[in-house]
Formats: sequence, C-alpha cells, structure tokens
Amino acid sequence: MTDRWHWDFDGEHRARRERPEAPGSPLSSGPSREAQIRRRRFILLLALLALIAILVAAMPGSHKAATSAATAPHVTNAPKVKAAVAPAGPATVSSVLAYTPFIKEGSARVPDVALTFDDGPGPYTPGVLNVLERMHVHATFFEIGKMLQYFSASTERELRDGDVIGDHTETHPMMAEMSAHEQYEELFEQIARIELLGGPRPDLFRPPYGSFNATTFDELHKLHLLMVLWSVDTEDYLQPGVSVIVKNALDGAHAGAIILMHDAGGTRTETIEALPLIIRAIRARGLKLVTIPELLRDDPPPHGQPLPTNLSGD
Repeated sequence: MTDRWHWDFDGEHRARRERPEAPGSPLSSGPSREAQIRRRRFILLLALLALIAILVAAMPGSHKAATSAATAPHVTNAPKVKAAVAPAGPATVSSVLAYTPFIKEGSARVPDVALTFDDGPGPYTPGVLNVLERMHVHATFFEIGKMLQYFSASTERELRDGDVIGDHTETHPMMAEMSAHEQYEELFEQIARIELLGGPRPDLFRPPYGSFNATTFDELHKLHLLMVLWSVDTEDYLQPGVSVIVKNALDGAHAGAIILMHDAGGTRTETIEALPLIIRAIRARGLKLVTIPELLRDDPPPHGQPLPTNLSGD
C-alpha cells in the first residue's frame, strides 16, 4: 500500500484480474503482506495503549489527575464523536445472529427500506451527506479502513448525524481469495480504526465485490459481525447515468429492501444527483427510509434462509 489514497476500487479489481501478482506486491499473500499486517497491528496497538494511558490518567481517582487539575487547563477525554441517535444495533444484531449470519432484505412486514453506501469515506461523501441531511434521512455506510487516513471528517459527520458505520474491510480485497488470518486482519483493522475515531464498534459487515466463503463466516462469527448483502443494486459504480441509477433503485424498492449505492470508489456525481430523486420517489410510495439496525429491529430477516453463495463470480 502506498501513502497516496486510491479510490477507484473497481479499476483496482480489474487490474488485479488482468495481471499476475508480483512476488512481494501489496496484493500478494507472501511474506511482504505478513510484514505489512504485523506493522499495521503494531501501530494500532501503540495507538490503543496511548488511548488507555490517557483515560487512566483522567480517572477521578488518579493522583496525577487530581494534583494537576488546579494548574492545567481542562481537557476532556470523551470520544471525539458521538452518534446523535443511539444505535439500535447491538441487541438487534445479536438476536439476528442467533439464527442467521447474514441479511439481504427484511421480511417485508413493515414498509422500511434501507439505503446503504459502500467504499467511503471519500471526496464525494460530503455531497451524499448534504442530500441526506437536507432530506432528513439516516443511512448505513460500509467504510474502508484505509480511507479514514484521508477522509475521517466525513465519518465523524456521519456519526454526528446518526448514520450507522459498518465494516467494509481495511483495504477492500477479494475475501474469498484470502487465508483465515488475512480475512480476520482485514475485518479487525477497520473495527480498530472506527473505535479509535470515537465511533461505536461496527457489528455489520459488507463483503467487497460480494466476495466471501465459509472461512469468512467463521471470522465474522469470531468478531460478532452480521453480513449485510443487498436486494437492490443500483449499479451506480458503472456511472450509467442519473436516470438509470434512479430506475434501478426504484425497480426494487419494496418493503424490506436494502439498496446498494456508493459514496466513493470512483466519481460519484451521478449518485449525488440521483439520490434526492430516489428518496422522494420511495417516500411517495409510503415507504420509510431507515438504517440497517432499524430494519433489523422493525423487520428482521426470515428464519431458515439458505446460506448465500459468493457473489463475485470466483
């Protein structure tokens, strides 16, 4: 991985399939990747230790905090961001995980529809948030850990707005092509970044490219993550035109639907332009726009669903 951010993940995926991976490349699973993983874990560990030290020093019973209070300016050690609306996630996700490891839509018993956005945060995320805020809609964002190095302000804004943040891995890989250890690291590192930012621990996961396997479910179980797929793909990542994006969204917008869109991963001006048209049309049908935790609470998926198959075609 380089120090420059790169948002065209669809192009990255195509390039990966068209050429063999060079030994020691960032996408290879050889020793260089293991070294990279160890280095990232070490950095995260140092950050966590520093955060713990700050919190311990600020405890009311701390002698150091008590003796310095009279001379030092007041410093708050509360998380940098707090969700404006308490998420319905933990208890609801736990109850759903008790009978299924995934959801792709609700049971259609209540008129809830969930808007979801992948691949952010990125340079177009503020434009998406402008629309959602103006139209009083909360959404679910499946975010890539490495993008927080550059666009964390948008994630903080999402949390303040009451939106929900899910895990979309650290580097957006094809999960089905990775070992158990690599998959775990991809999931865990994104979680650590969100927690260090002050957000609640993600308990929802969306697989990049729809790529997953039995190992993925094992690693999700260890981390108490629910896989969130989709029932409607707007295909906005293809940039097919605003009218096509709107039509794709509305063709599948029914009670219990989960709509897939993107706030990053490429140019998203068409998505931003299509979004208010989609919101108005969904509301005109008498449907309510909700987050995934709200959908789980109001309209959980049915029991007895067969496990989904890999959606990436490999």
